[in-house]
This record gives sequence, structure tokens and C-alpha cells, in this order.
Amino acid sequence: MIKTLRVVEETKDNGKIEIYSQRVRAGKRTYFFDVKATRSNDYYLTITESKRRYKDDGYYYEKHKIFLYKEDFNKFIDALNGTIGHVKTELLPDVDFTQFDKKEEMGVGGEKKESDLGGDLKWD
Repeated sequence: MIKTLRVVEETKDNGKIEIYSQRVRAGKRTYFFDVKATRSNDYYLTITESKRRYKDDGYYYEKHKIFLYKEDFNKFIDALNGTIGHVKTELLPDVDFTQFDKKEEMGVGGEKKESDLGGDLKWD
């Protein structure tokens, strides 16, 4: 499921401001795409992978974070799209990837909801 959240508030981590956020649930993992700004309005993206792990007394979240700066956006998108394109056309040409675009998930209370998992990443 992709969920969009727009936040404009100052955080406690060095005065950085979170501008925009999207959450993607993917099985046991959740990915967060957050746009943040410094006090001088310099924007960057953080990509966080969060995995729920179990311990003796409950669970905790293991997180991995990537910082992506505006000067690298186009290079990152080109490399990601090129790599995904290679997997789709060269390694798995017989897989119909459109089957993953819309997927029904069970929501809170057992209700069904759709998630949009497809599409190329693009920054203008």
C-alpha cells in the first residue's frame, strides 16, 4: 500500500523540516520516502526500510536508511530504472509484472483495500 502524508513541521533532529512523506508496505517490510529540508531550504530525500523483528519480550523495528541529495536524483533514478528494466527484460521476460500493480490487501477490521505498487520513479 502506498500512503501519502504531507507534513510541515520542525523536528528535533537539528532543525530539519519534513516536507513530504510516502509509505509503501511490502510484505514484512515498510519503506518510507521522506523529503526533508534544512533551515536554508536545501531539500533531500531519505529512504528508510523498516522490518519488524521479534525478540523474547516482544518485537522491535530494524531500520536502514539512505540519504539521497538533489544533485544525485537523476543519476539514482536512471540507475534504478535501468536495473529494474534489465531484470524485467533480460532476466524475467516471461513474468507479467502488471499482476503486481494492483493488489488487494486486508485492512483494519478485515476490509479489503487496493494498493498501487507499479510505475517508474520520476523527479522533475
